[in-house]
Amino acid sequence: MKRILSFILLFGLVLNGYAQRILNLDSCRALALANNKELRIAQEKINAAHYQQKAAFTNYLPKIDMTGSYMRTQKEISLLSNDQKQVIGNMGTSVGNELQHLGQKLQQIAMQHPELLPLLTPLSNAMGKIPGALNNAGQSIIDAFRTDTRNLYVGAATLTQPIFMGGKIVAYNKITKYAEQLAQSQHATGMQDVILSTDQAYWQVISLVNKKKLAESFLKLVQKLDSDVSKMVAEGVATTADELSVKVKVNEAEITLTQVEDGLSLSKMVLCQLCGIPLDTEIRLADEEIKDLTLPNTYTESNVNTAFANRQELKSLELAEKIYRQKVNVARAEFLPSVGLTANYLFTNPSLTNGFENKFRGMWGIGVVVKIPVFHWGEGIYKVKAAKAEANIARYQLEDIKEKVELQVTQSSYKVNEAVKKLTMAEKNMEKAEENLRYANLGFKEGVIPASNVLEAQTAWLSAQSGKIDAQIDLKMSEIYLNKSMGTLK
Repeated sequence: MKRILSFILLFGLVLNGYAQRILNLDSCRALALANNKELRIAQEKINAAHYQQKAAFTNYLPKIDMTGSYMRTQKEISLLSNDQKQVIGNMGTSVGNELQHLGQKLQQIAMQHPELLPLLTPLSNAMGKIPGALNNAGQSIIDAFRTDTRNLYVGAATLTQPIFMGGKIVAYNKITKYAEQLAQSQHATGMQDVILSTDQAYWQVISLVNKKKLAESFLKLVQKLDSDVSKMVAEGVATTADELSVKVKVNEAEITLTQVEDGLSLSKMVLCQLCGIPLDTEIRLADEEIKDLTLPNTYTESNVNTAFANRQELKSLELAEKIYRQKVNVARAEFLPSVGLTANYLFTNPSLTNGFENKFRGMWGIGVVVKIPVFHWGEGIYKVKAAKAEANIARYQLEDIKEKVELQVTQSSYKVNEAVKKLTMAEKNMEKAEENLRYANLGFKEGVIPASNVLEAQTAWLSAQSGKIDAQIDLKMSEIYLNKSMGTLK
């Protein structure tokens, strides 16, 4: 039975160890960066900008397009008018009328000269066949001129090569290149924002963990004092008022501990949400047992130069300014001459190159297209001026942000220096409070100090301990804000 109980206890401890997840600051950052939806969106924007840049480069290259169409028309194209068809179709009849008059004259000649009858009879018979033959020939001519274009097929293969577009293609390629860099810069800015939020939540949990330990220690102190005072009341060396005062402090300590525990639970849930893990996950931070934080470097003048070199916001504004400068070139290019080379192969059915036979036949062509804007009521000038104004806006915004960054870095540096001094003072106050509490406990045991003085010493000790924790976390957060303002938070 003892072995079974030991095995169950060991198994429970192992499960508890696996259920409680231990995280350090780097792992929290890594989880937050991997699970942040906004960063994923920013990464997709980088991908989109990258492919847009590739698409812009293709404008330098020749393009080949294929087009085709089919059309069914009610009537076909006719090269002959109806009157012309009538004339050509009946030309045998017209000629027959003339031949009829000629035949009559030949008959008269035959009557006057019977000896010519053997010659004139075959001629007269041949003349009678001519109108029909001519009518058949005319109809053949009409049929030959039919186009049969009711079913029309048209296709073309076209090659277009830009030669000079007023600098628009070059400017557009630069814009897409800067846009990709801008997307990368915004992604880096988003990463720093996520790291800042994660660090804030991480150190908030550390602060509350230590305050929970402090609240538990204070509760034990006042509970021990409550026990001692109760014994002294029973012995008649302390009053009931002293006992009630101590019990009030015990209740306050219990309430404070409950508040700290609730705040700690919520802070851990916030950290889990940032890290992309279930909110009810039991986590434990690696820095919960840390006693003293590493002091950061104090303010130096080089911090501003570091910020100018590393702040992603400044890089984004610089890229935006370059983009607006290129937009000026794009606006100007719209009203400059453009030259392009074009080549095509056109094919149709019915054919246009060998009558109107029902076959696919085609021909190639090559040429140069030139477009020269002549008069647009000053539209180009206005658009160029508008683009220049937008470029100036971007430049002024960059200058303004630089001034604000310099002020922000200076303020953050001063806050770090101030936080270092506050921590030093808090440590001194804690030493004094511990010494005061030691003397108060000693005097209370000797019966020369009342319980109220011990309560005051314990309260002062609690305040000093809490002040030290706040000063340590404030120092850490000041350091984080300084790194964020300098663009070195990674």
